[in-house]
Amino acid sequence: MGAGHSHALYVHEHSFIHRLPPEAKVVAAVGLVVSSAVTPREAIWAFAAYGVILGLLVAISRVPLRFLAVRLLALTPFVMFALLIPVIASGQTVTIGGVELSIEGLWGAWNILIKALIGGTVSILLAATTEIPEIIRGLGVLRVPALFVSIATFMIRYLELVASELGRMRLAMTARGYDPRWITQTRPIAAAAGSLFIRSYERGERVHAAMVARGFTGLMPSLGRRTATGADWAGVGALIMVWVVIATLALSLS
Repeated sequence: MGAGHSHALYVHEHSFIHRLPPEAKVVAAVGLVVSSAVTPREAIWAFAAYGVILGLLVAISRVPLRFLAVRLLALTPFVMFALLIPVIASGQTVTIGGVELSIEGLWGAWNILIKALIGGTVSILLAATTEIPEIIRGLGVLRVPALFVSIATFMIRYLELVASELGRMRLAMTARGYDPRWITQTRPIAAAAGSLFIRSYERGERVHAAMVARGFTGLMPSLGRRTATGADWAGVGALIMVWVVIATLALSLS
């Protein structure tokens, strides 16, 4: 998994946020998500402040709004679930547009929607400004258990390989006239997926044996990239402190 390996969520830019070391960005992302998660749902002013800060970060990162909006569509299942809560929840109701909606359900829907939006935006911004190998390296710098880092590294790499190979198998089947129209005709797909799983497992064993033979001890080699400096940590700490102050005020006023 080379350092130049890019992914669909990454935006090639040269902004200040792109240049920050990955470990600093990971800590900042976790801090921002946790701060917003503990903020009471009634503190609308706090979420507005979070939105302003996130908007500034997106502007600094030069990540296109269209790029961000398209990736946020992954939150659609959460949105659909949240929209159902006011309809099925009990308690006091209010009529909006001729429909009786639960007040408690409306607050619950708002809580899910705004926190999912903040968490999704932070995650996409992290991925858009940091290559996946760099994120993995940042986790190692932060002393995340080596086993977890190794598993995450190989999982990301081989998910792409497996998906690509499954696509080639599907294309080969289509070229030979396979065109399923009923659920009962999908058996070949299941057989192909099973065969691919076995081949992937065997490939993983061969790769691991080859790495051990070359001296692999469970730790991924460092590529000598820049690590976070005191100034980097000071900037990240200041950003997290702003979010913590907002969350603390929101909790004290609730």
